This record gives sequence, structure tokens and C-alpha cells, in this order.
Amino acid sequence: MVQTLIWCKLVFSGPVNVVGREKVDELAQKLGGDQKYTQEVTKELAFSKWTYKIGLRGERQQLHDPILSDRWRWFGNNLPTNKMFVWYKTTFKVPIGNDPVVVDLMGLGKGHAWVNGNSIGRYWVSYLANEDGCTPTCDYRGTYSNSKCMTNCGKPSQRWYHVPRDFLKEDDNTLVVFEEFGGNPWNVKFQTVTVGTACANAYEGNTLELSCQGGNVISQIRFASFGSPKGECGSFGAGQCESPTALSTIQKACIGKESCSIDVSESYLGPTGCKDTNRLAVEITVRETSIGLGYLALFREFLLLGN
Repeated sequence: MVQTLIWCKLVFSGPVNVVGREKVDELAQKLGGDQKYTQEVTKELAFSKWTYKIGLRGERQQLHDPILSDRWRWFGNNLPTNKMFVWYKTTFKVPIGNDPVVVDLMGLGKGHAWVNGNSIGRYWVSYLANEDGCTPTCDYRGTYSNSKCMTNCGKPSQRWYHVPRDFLKEDDNTLVVFEEFGGNPWNVKFQTVTVGTACANAYEGNTLELSCQGGNVISQIRFASFGSPKGECGSFGAGQCESPTALSTIQKACIGKESCSIDVSESYLGPTGCKDTNRLAVEITVRETSIGLGYLALFREFLLLGN
């Protein structure tokens, strides 16, 4: 079978009417009147010269480069928020330790970010997923559809961006952001991510308290079994009987929180079918963070700023 592709071309020709700005009639003004008129100008574009530019002025001036950007004037007072086409610059200290470093760009709109002149990628944290469709439980059994087991409803696809430690210096580091849509740069935070684990056991009839210190949060439930779990911390396994809903219930109650309380009972975690006393075993992952920012300045893309 041979398929023929048909290409279409749209051609525009003819004069374009350009309507000028509204002006006060000079004669009427001399006579004390306030009449106004609009002047219509017809311009034939076929005989006009057209030019265009690619990219941004800030890119040509290499504002993302912490050395070259000092040649240009930055403003440090009364910084605007929720403004389009604005360059922001700030400094931060390198976080202590060897843990991975991320920058939380929540609060910004859409744009591009650089650390010490190195691009860490484009971002679009203002584009949020649909609010509807997420469910507290997940079950892939049966006919598959793309609406099954949806998560992060009402949230951006990404808000934390990795900053390789190879990009960082021992002294002050520079973050430059070009914001296209408009956002609040004061919400930007640098964080270190330490992934640690903790385990807990509790028999039925008790309340299990899971908590983190220093503003850290529970990022993952690595294991949860309510019934007759086996093994020790780091090597837990399911026993001969367990509740099928315990894991999803604990995930809903604890993930993203500094602390949570779990009622160790079949009425809360679901029936197990076990004959002996039920036991809950949980292994969680804790994400630890630390934050540090310096001054903040801006360079407006749409303003003509001198050296």
C-alpha cells in the first residue's frame, strides 16, 4: 500500500490595515473642544523589510553565568512577584555533608534555572494535574485503564530538581532563574535529602505512633503487614495471613507527614483471617531536609538596563 502525503501551503497577500493611536484633534483643541479622531493607515507589507530575533536578551548577555552577569545591573529591593519575563538571582551556602541536594521550586510558574552557570533544567511547577481521579486505595486487578491508581492529583509533575554536588562550591553558590509566567521566588528552598529507614512493631489493641524530628517527613512505606509478619527490620516479609488493605491505609495516613497515629485493629486496618493475635510490622523511609538561602535580586527581561 502506497500512501500519498498532501502538503498544504497558506499564502497571505494584500494590504494590512493598521489603526493608529487615538489623538486629540488639534483644531478642536485650539477651539477648546475635546473631540478626538483615529487615523487609519494602510501599509502594503510586500514592500516592507522584516527582521526578527531568536532568544532572549538575558540569554545573549549570559545572565545565568555568575561571573558575566555581574556586568549588568540587578535590583535588590522591592522585588516583584507574579511578574512575567523576570530574571532572579540569589546565593546559598553549600549544604553540609554528602547527601543529595535538591532545589524546591514550588511557588514559581514556568521557566529555566541555573546553579553556578550550570543548567538544572526547565521547570513548569504551576501546571497542576487534575484535582479529580485519585483514590486512597490502589487495585490493578481487572480490566486496565489509565485512570487506575492515579496519584498526586492537584499537584505538579515535579517540584524538586536535583543539583549535582559537582556544580557546587565551598563558598557562596549562585542560583539564577528566568521566570516566564510569574511566581514567588521567596518560596524557593534548597534542601538536602537523606533517606533513612525506621521500623516499628505493635500488637492488636494498641496505637502505633510514627514520628520524625526536625521537620522531616515520612516519604515512603517500604513495608507494612498486619497479621502474622515475619523477619526483622530491613528483611520483613508477609506471613501466612494478613490484611490486604493495611498497606494502603497506612500510606494514606502517613506519607508526607511528620507524624501519624495508627490504630492497630481489624476495624481500621482490615480483617486478617489469622487465628492468633494480629501483629503490625512497619518499615518507613524518612526524608530529611535542611534549608539555606542568601540574598535575592532581579533583572527584568523587558527593561533596558545598563552596566
